[in-house]
Amino acid sequence: MRGGAMSKGEPLIALQMDIEVVFMGPVVAWLALFLGYIVSVKGLDFNYTEALSKSIIFLEAQRSGKLPSNNRVPWRGDSGLDDGKEANVFDFRLKWIQEDLVGGYYDAGDNVKYGLPMAFTITTLAWSAIAYQSELESAGEWKNVKDAIRWGTDYFLKTASKRRKLYVEVGDPVKDHKCWMRPENLKGPRRVLQIDEKTPGSEIAGETSAAMAASSMVFRHTDALYARELLRKAKRLFNFAKDHKKTFDGECPFYCSFSGFNDELSWAAAWLYSATNRIKYFKFLTEEAVSASVDEFNWDLKFAGTQILLSKFFFEGTREFHTFNENADSYICSVLPQSPYHETYMTPESNSIRFDSVEYSGGLLHLRDGANLQYATGASLLFSVYGDLLKKFNRKIKCGNKPFESKHLLAFAKQQMDYILGRNPQQRSYMVGFGKNPPKQAHHRGASIPLSEAKSNVDCGASFSKWLNRNAPNPNELTGAILGGPDKKDKFSDLRWTSVYTEPCTYINSLAVGALAKLTRPLQKS
Repeated sequence: MRGGAMSKGEPLIALQMDIEVVFMGPVVAWLALFLGYIVSVKGLDFNYTEALSKSIIFLEAQRSGKLPSNNRVPWRGDSGLDDGKEANVFDFRLKWIQEDLVGGYYDAGDNVKYGLPMAFTITTLAWSAIAYQSELESAGEWKNVKDAIRWGTDYFLKTASKRRKLYVEVGDPVKDHKCWMRPENLKGPRRVLQIDEKTPGSEIAGETSAAMAASSMVFRHTDALYARELLRKAKRLFNFAKDHKKTFDGECPFYCSFSGFNDELSWAAAWLYSATNRIKYFKFLTEEAVSASVDEFNWDLKFAGTQILLSKFFFEGTREFHTFNENADSYICSVLPQSPYHETYMTPESNSIRFDSVEYSGGLLHLRDGANLQYATGASLLFSVYGDLLKKFNRKIKCGNKPFESKHLLAFAKQQMDYILGRNPQQRSYMVGFGKNPPKQAHHRGASIPLSEAKSNVDCGASFSKWLNRNAPNPNELTGAILGGPDKKDKFSDLRWTSVYTEPCTYINSLAVGALAKLTRPLQKS
């Protein structure tokens, strides 16, 4: 969970529920009560292709390193070109060398490169590309998504260049939070953190393995050599994470793993099995992996993603994955508002209003303040993927005695994205540069400082009063950024210094890409 400084709430673990998978049958009468979730209200559908395109542009605004000639964010420039120079390594020629850790992504509104959320950003972006390639191609965004993935994987190949070592963070977040400056103004080498056999970190190694394994599937048909290299490094990192099981606390208090490393190990093994079909990963998943019933999916807690990913194999006949499938259904039943086992908090329907003869309701998934929209976009992605699987394999799930079909899952995914894009009690978009009354003061260093100041010497002491606390729109539009979002009562503060509302994160957008791609193809109406 992101807020001001990086922080995270403890994941919520749900109880195992009485769930069963059944074949499609007649729809009972009570389902008619919920058809409002399926039927689109005239005038309230959005230009999802535009939203998709802009969501990818935001990821380009978060790039670190030497920007390409086709850079689409005019106010961004090269940054972090000395990254890695502080990581001196003694090589086999008995001399000290400097690492090249240029590239990658800044996670949010600051200038640090954190390994765990960056890897999750790439894993989920790759999943979106795999699940919705045809939609991305039709929208003209396939190349842009692949470029965004490769910007991350090129960096990961650098961070994993040494056996049994992974560089996991560049930049000192404590120092970074003492100065409000553009990344282009960074000077000199920055602190580098690493994990190795003496200081392992199974979460970060596992997530980076998952990112490279998933990404190898994106590139396997267009750049086979690159895909093989990604897969080779993914396998090596998985072995390292599994053989040296321990949590790395070096990214605390900004990215602390409260859920432990079992979810990342399962997540990595699931992606490696998807990419290779190797018995080694099948055996790990069926004999060693830990699964759990959960009601959220985010950069720290990956169980639900693994369960839905492996449900595809279960539906195809791999009965050994039945526990993962049961837990996938449990996740759906915990989140879906109509389910008798619904547990997650939704913003109040009592905030409903009418505008232009259309009712705008609350109903946003809200788990924690600070980057809360990651939970909404995460649920939208999982509900979209699982809804498509239920339709493909002619299945439905039961939550207690209530059956739910593909259309109910897809409708919930749509409702969450529609809330973000403007169908909400505030009658505003939470994506910068999109829709009605979008945010103007994203909590973001680069967007808040005008280009006229780009080459000025930075007075860190005065930088916060001059730029962070200035009550005026950002001079540079952070196009496509989905911000932290409203609170549990649907209230929102568009002020740069209220970071729990206004800070963007790469993983909010990476989770949204798949959900938005799905929505570019109209849902079948009932």
